[in-house]
Amino acid sequence: MERVYTIPLRTVKTAPSSKRTMKAVRFVKRFIEKNMKSEQVKIDGKLNEKLWKNGIRNIPSKIKVKATALDDGSVLVTPAE
Repeated sequence: MERVYTIPLRTVKTAPSSKRTMKAVRFVKRFIEKNMKSEQVKIDGKLNEKLWKNGIRNIPSKIKVKATALDDGSVLVTPAE
């Protein structure tokens, strides 16, 4: 099963500037856990690079991702194209 989500990251911008990208990664994981109903979420390296592209302080305001449920019950999150 595959789903495409647009995750709003504007709420993460209230975090301290030195922790924003780390908090955004955790926010994406929690969002996918909640919507795909899975405890095991794996973030693809390309998505991680996209979040970290502008450094630790400047995160994108929203990000479009594709969540794919794998056979072992985990979910792989990649950037949508």
